[in-house]
Amino acid sequence: MRGKNEKEGNKKHRIIVYMTESCPYCHATVEYLKARGIEFEIKMVDRDYAAAMEMVQKSGQMGVPVIDIDGGIIIGFNRPAIDMALSS
Repeated sequence: MRGKNEKEGNKKHRIIVYMTESCPYCHATVEYLKARGIEFEIKMVDRDYAAAMEMVQKSGQMGVPVIDIDGGIIIGFNRPAIDMALSS
């Protein structure tokens, strides 16, 4: 699943959102990225065991959302951290 096919500034970022269907903060993260026209990939950790293990390996924990922006990990829906990661 992907958001809009636009770039943030001049740099295209590799973004993965690890989420579950029942998580409101996960859905808020997805809507925030879509509203900014940012392309991203969604991995549903409640349906995909391999994605869940990948998320735990990257973040060291099991809470969602986990946002991977160019290899940098953000835990939770944190707009300032997302904006900072996208501006670099």
